Amino acid sequence: MAKRSPKEEKTYVMVKPDGVKKGLIGEIIKRFEQRDLKIVALEMFQPTAEQIDNHYPKDPAWITRLGEKTLKTYEKYGYDPLEDFGTDKPEEIGPHVRKWVIDYMTSAPLVRMVVEGIHAVDMVRKIAGPTMPYQADMGTIRGDFSNDSPALANAEKRAVANIVHASETPEEAAHEIEYWFGKSVIHSYKRHGE
Repeated sequence: MAKRSPKEEKTYVMVKPDGVKKGLIGEIIKRFEQRDLKIVALEMFQPTAEQIDNHYPKDPAWITRLGEKTLKTYEKYGYDPLEDFGTDKPEEIGPHVRKWVIDYMTSAPLVRMVVEGIHAVDMVRKIAGPTMPYQADMGTIRGDFSNDSPALANAEKRAVANIVHASETPEEAAHEIEYWFGKSVIHSYKRHGE
């Protein structure tokens, strides 16, 4: 089987509620296109709780990792998880955090897209910046347009608002593209000068 060209790599991106509410859809697309990436599928939609629930892993180990990350944040900033959660067990904290994410992701319309280009998965994640906006460098989407932190989000019992979701691996991208676009048309075209 012939190996696909790096120029044909595709990734999945979702503009989250805060990105939509801040009017950043065009800016986000612009930043991808400026780096010679192509938008090959695009749609605004209002997700259901079930769709978002099925988007995020339900694996107990993944959910426990959410709890572990939360506990690390609490430890770093000197907060007491017992005050906010009534427990310090990551497997009991993780489901709370996952629910906050589902609530956040269904709070407004989202924009889903497939982005194609050279090493699209890594390039999109580089343009987006680290998951935690307070750690993102200026010049990245999250660094320029969000200043949220897990410490604040946990205190307010909500998910971190970080503008966009971007697939972490080519395998995750393939799964998410299939999940969110199914049999929808993924377009193929050459950019000017290509």
